[in-house]
Amino acid sequence: MPDLARLRAKRLFLLDLDGTLYLDERLFDGAADFLRAIRSRGGIYRFLTNNSSRGAESYVEKLRRLGVDAEASDFLTSVDALVVHLRARDMAEKTLYVCGTRSMKHQLTQAGFRLTDDRDAAVDALVMGFDTELTFQKLEDACILLNRGVDYLATNPDWVCPTWYGFVPDCGSVCEMLSRATGRRPYVIGKPRPDMARLAMEQGGFAPEETVLVGDRLYTDIACGANAGIDTVLVLSGETREADLAGSTVQPSFVLGSVADYLKLLRE
Repeated sequence: MPDLARLRAKRLFLLDLDGTLYLDERLFDGAADFLRAIRSRGGIYRFLTNNSSRGAESYVEKLRRLGVDAEASDFLTSVDALVVHLRARDMAEKTLYVCGTRSMKHQLTQAGFRLTDDRDAAVDALVMGFDTELTFQKLEDACILLNRGVDYLATNPDWVCPTWYGFVPDCGSVCEMLSRATGRRPYVIGKPRPDMARLAMEQGGFAPEETVLVGDRLYTDIACGANAGIDTVLVLSGETREADLAGSTVQPSFVLGSVADYLKLLRE
């Protein structure tokens, strides 16, 4: 089967959000039609995001505001993957210090986990997320806990998060700062680990050859798909530039300018 025909035959589409479908409050051209085309062909899509600063309901509201109908079940976030990981490690009865947003903390509390903001408590693990409410107090608490030897997890390794005015430091950058201060590095939950992609395939009953992951970052999105054994499409609408491919050990199955180009393939 020719390569492009292979792309058209996919049934499960795992889609990144920031830099792939939109940037801040601007939905990319063709994104809404791309999503409609997937469903009109009998396909399914799931939004996979490393951004732990907001829950699925917040993403539903944002997409609807941008003109895209969405439900909470359409999303898998790094916090969802974190919950699965913590439960698999019997962490339900442990105490977590979460360096993350109020939304992230609420999601973990709703999932049944015990949280504390007291660094002097009997903390079992430090959990880092993309914290848009970051304070120096949290950084100091994190250093104290890491020097104490608690378990250390992070929702994602992204260096930056795209905005309309450029990039801001994401979870990976903060973890790098803490590594410089403490020598500790976290166990990373989200992309590039394959957990979210595999969970989506398992929930939908799809095989790897039926699945494709579309994203704008080599070191998270494309690496996640490669680690899950599925085809990947790098779109050049976000962080990665075509020149970055030459020096990368991670290579996508396909490179397209945007999801609008994938839409053209589906319509052929």
